[in-house]
Amino acid sequence: MVEGYLASGDPVGSRTLTRTMTERLSAATIRNVMQDLEFLGLLDSPHVSAGRIPTQRGLRLFVDGLLEVGSVNSEDRDVMDAALTSGEQDVTSLLDHVSATLSGITRGASVVLAPKQEAPIRHIEFVGLSPDRALVVLVFANGQVENRIFNPPPGQTAASMREAANFLNSLAEGRTLSELRRTMAAEIARRRQEVDSLARDLVESGLAVWENPGEQAERLIVRGRANLLEDAKAAEDLDRVRQLFNELERQQSLLEVLDTTRDASGVRLFIGSENRLFPLSGSSVIVAPYMGGTKQVIGALGVIGPTRLNYARVIPMVDYTAKVVGEILAGRRGKDGK
Repeated sequence: MVEGYLASGDPVGSRTLTRTMTERLSAATIRNVMQDLEFLGLLDSPHVSAGRIPTQRGLRLFVDGLLEVGSVNSEDRDVMDAALTSGEQDVTSLLDHVSATLSGITRGASVVLAPKQEAPIRHIEFVGLSPDRALVVLVFANGQVENRIFNPPPGQTAASMREAANFLNSLAEGRTLSELRRTMAAEIARRRQEVDSLARDLVESGLAVWENPGEQAERLIVRGRANLLEDAKAAEDLDRVRQLFNELERQQSLLEVLDTTRDASGVRLFIGSENRLFPLSGSSVIVAPYMGGTKQVIGALGVIGPTRLNYARVIPMVDYTAKVVGEILAGRRGKDGK
């Protein structure tokens, strides 16, 4: 019954089940069983004389206890492998491509939390722009460059900027930005006599810029929202989708949901109100973390769709994509997909 609902999105009646079940049961017998399941809160009847649909509780029971989740089918795997081996060198561009492909395969909205910049630092430079404005330039070992304008402490000179840059470069080689942050305060305290006070102030204010309070350092990629509109079959479905779109605009909340996967070892599934981000939108969220070269979780990806998602297809697809993305970012998977 649940499989029929997930396939069509329509209520399933007792007479329909008599035509699809291998066991020979009468429509009356099936109706009695369905009434019992409705009494237990596992099924619901949206209209009088209509068939029944699984409740959120019923879907959870089905997914946890009855659903057989296999491997990714070969066609879906080929499509995703083509996206993952497209030759994109930039991490964000690769994840953007992956997100669009995942949305196309699952016909849902895909979400990808791109990792923070964790490549080793190659070089740091401070450039004065005016008495109250300066530019910090970070060059990473993977070739990416990040520039940020900030307000330096008063009195900075070209010499103090060079000294600050030299101090940081002596610490930064081979370290990531987060590793440098952890090391820097202790090194400033230990080598306080070696570092000019102006340079110390510049280093510390520059660190505040890199931490960038109020701005999310991880980038959220959302693709395929139109797929959710295609699946809406009635006015109430459209209202739920509009509500979901409004919630998706609150990206910080979605980041918090994705961030819960950092403590998970595999795929997580939120059905309907189990998801605190959009509990009233009638949506399901399937997410999985992916890991970098240090075996630490650095991001997450997933699919948002109606509760009648094809879980048997989407769950292994999300799991497979997360694992392969992690392998690529860790450098363990070649461009040929092996």
